Amino acid sequence: MIAAISSDYETRYCVLGAGTSGLTVLKNFAQRGVAVDCLEREDTIGGNWCYGMPHSSVYRSTHLISSKRLTEYTDFPMSHGAPEFPGHQQVFQYLTDYVRHFDLLPHIQFRTGVQRIEPVAADDPQTAWRVTLASGEVRVYRGVVIANGHNWDPKRPELPGHFAGQILHSADYKTPDILKGRRVLVIGGGNSGCDIAVEAAQHAAATFHSLRRGYHYLPKFLRGKPVDECGERLLRWRLPLWLRRQITRVMVKIAIGLPQQYGLPVPDHRLFETHPIINSQMLYYVGHGQIRPKPDVAELCGTDVRFTDGTREPIDLIILATGFNIRFPFIDEQHLNWHAGRPQLYLHAFHPRYDGLFVAGLIQPDSGQWGLVDYQAQLMARFVAACKSQSPRADWFRRLKLTTPPDLSRGIRYVDSSRHLLEVEHFSYRRRLQKLIAKF
Repeated sequence: MIAAISSDYETRYCVLGAGTSGLTVLKNFAQRGVAVDCLEREDTIGGNWCYGMPHSSVYRSTHLISSKRLTEYTDFPMSHGAPEFPGHQQVFQYLTDYVRHFDLLPHIQFRTGVQRIEPVAADDPQTAWRVTLASGEVRVYRGVVIANGHNWDPKRPELPGHFAGQILHSADYKTPDILKGRRVLVIGGGNSGCDIAVEAAQHAAATFHSLRRGYHYLPKFLRGKPVDECGERLLRWRLPLWLRRQITRVMVKIAIGLPQQYGLPVPDHRLFETHPIINSQMLYYVGHGQIRPKPDVAELCGTDVRFTDGTREPIDLIILATGFNIRFPFIDEQHLNWHAGRPQLYLHAFHPRYDGLFVAGLIQPDSGQWGLVDYQAQLMARFVAACKSQSPRADWFRRLKLTTPPDLSRGIRYVDSSRHLLEVEHFSYRRRLQKLIAKF
């Protein structure tokens, strides 16, 4: 049976997902007078930040790792009464208040999953987009903004050998009950891996943390201020990268010391060349012997794990804090200009050829993300409005997004790792977006 195609949406845009990225796209499009629908497969907003929902990967103790002032949307500050690093409850309330303040609910269609997205005419840069819903309904939209996030498909490394215990990904970890009385191995040195290792140190019988390399650790606070706000001040002063590294290293050494002083491996890269690890407790628990650092896993040996340094430990539970795959199963990779493991988009957001296809939030900034996505959405909305009015600005931006994508690292050479496929230096990325917005 062939589903009927509805053409009632041909003048409208479709936003996929009512999480942190989808909500700000929805708000900015609506404010620009762009007719827009937001399709959300769950029955509530919040996406990943709606703790307890089937597709949420946050755990009960999850807090922001960037401060509220460097995370919030551009025109909706977080409450002065909120903590500097809000937990998922405060985040969800903030998003709820955002939806209410800008009256976004009428634009959101809940319990509406998407099965397929494809261009009506693949060779036409201004093509409309055919959206097939999970229900089988087919709609044709003027354009689509993919905003469903990229932290939902767990990356599970192949570990040699056989393990008799339990293995789960950090996306499936929710509460410390599963840790109690067990010998726990956390694999992965990112922020989630460090946070879970710290939680395990407080609840497990023993905690081991397997790290591929040495990392730089930054405390959440320096002299009573969120560490990213301190870094923001250095950026506003336009200090060169080498001087910012030196100042930060001295301040961190005074505040918490260097990782090798605690028995952790010496970092094999310079400061800022990996995504920052913001954790004030990691070194504390390592220093107390409650987290025991380990190198890579060499082999799973039934009830034991053997590491590349030859040591071997009995383990009951392995938690893989190994990140997520970049994947959009509802659209062919060719339509996203996919190369080298990710969509190749102008500013990680604008399809170089198609005027009506965007991806919001497909970035990994070294600070808060929502404000950056807000600027992405402002630029998208202006481009859409310019296309609708046939403004010369639309032609200018069409030519621009066809050019070679600019360097978004501000001179930082990130470690060659899939973890950094979407990495951007937040300060220069934000300024670039602001300058482009001002030209419309």
